[in-house]
Amino acid sequence: MNITTTEELCSFIEKSPTQFHAVRNMEKELLSAGFEKLEETKRWNIKKNGSYFITRNGSSLIAFRTNDSEGYSIVSAHTDSPAFKVKTEPEITSSGLYTVLNTEVYGGLLMAPWFDRPLSIAGRVYVNNEGKAEERLIDFRRDLVLIPNLAIHMNRKANEGTSYSAQNDMLPLIAEGIEKGRFRKALAEEAGCEEKDLLEYELYLYPRTPYSIWGLDNEFFSSPRIDDLMCAYTALRAIISAEGKRFMPVAALFDNEETGSGTKQGALSDFLPETMSRIANALGYDEEEKMMKKASSFMISADNCHALHPNYQSKCDISNKPRMNGGVAIKFSAAQKYTTDAKSASYLRALMDTNRIPYQYFANHSDIPGGSTLGNLSAQKFSIPTVDIGAAQLSMHSPYETAGVKDTEALSRLFTVFLSR
Repeated sequence: MNITTTEELCSFIEKSPTQFHAVRNMEKELLSAGFEKLEETKRWNIKKNGSYFITRNGSSLIAFRTNDSEGYSIVSAHTDSPAFKVKTEPEITSSGLYTVLNTEVYGGLLMAPWFDRPLSIAGRVYVNNEGKAEERLIDFRRDLVLIPNLAIHMNRKANEGTSYSAQNDMLPLIAEGIEKGRFRKALAEEAGCEEKDLLEYELYLYPRTPYSIWGLDNEFFSSPRIDDLMCAYTALRAIISAEGKRFMPVAALFDNEETGSGTKQGALSDFLPETMSRIANALGYDEEEKMMKKASSFMISADNCHALHPNYQSKCDISNKPRMNGGVAIKFSAAQKYTTDAKSASYLRALMDTNRIPYQYFANHSDIPGGSTLGNLSAQKFSIPTVDIGAAQLSMHSPYETAGVKDTEALSRLFTVFLSR
């Protein structure tokens, strides 16, 4: 079993505690691979047989290679993961003894696994630099806070099921004592600025637990943010190595999927359609050529799905039981939570059969509706045939998730073959 791709993925995740860090690290890899960065505020001087990328908000990224193509091959995924976000003016004193931070929930996370786990804080801050707001990424990179659980002696029914209040139960302990302003001072130091120059911030808690490759045959791996950096990172690898000839390869990686994608940098925004339109304009396509190439295009929407849980088998669909290391999962939904239909699934199956890429099927239990993803949202803005896929994983939206080592390689192979078609 080749675990190299999974080790590289986990190393990338460890360096990417937030979506801002993930996109910054993707930028570095693309630049190293010879891609040129474009700016939305400037004219695009792009040429055929070139490699380019653009970012929006520092948290979404679209990379592409130009050629004389019939259409576009697009892989989409998302860069964000559920977490606790630090509120403005976050310091709260507790009984005159401790300082905790005021946080709120970002995305649909599992709360219980966040207890009693070493956590740190990362994100971006804005600094007043001679009258201009300058963005800086920060990461404390040390065990900084912890959300302590309540002892069983004080809650005898804890093991019978407990509901949690995000406002009262999930506040992270950061310091002994109640001296106000210590967090802001530490934040300014981390940002390398004077406290008076610190403007606003977007900061998230993240788990410090390192990744692990485990199992009798090292067949599983566990890490934070597997959903959806597993798909985003393998899409990045694929666009770097893709050699698209008939179809122009594109990797579109969006922020804010976990909160509905309805932002300027989300899948529901104009980021993808405007980027595709500017590419077409720069390459000299007329309006009819634009429509023809769009109609000839295809998208893989990549977001992980639930594997059969060994302890909760009844939560799985009766006949579609995806497993970790079972290959790429093709996702179906009658409610169109996923965009897959018979035609798009058949195209993908033929591609994977030809290239001997393993695959399986995912469908939600009919009484347990699942979440939506990118495909059906981006199709509202850029409507092309799309198939929803992902790797089957356990503990989705936990701060420490689990997936199969073989599936990392399967995703990487699929995206590379698809973008090179």
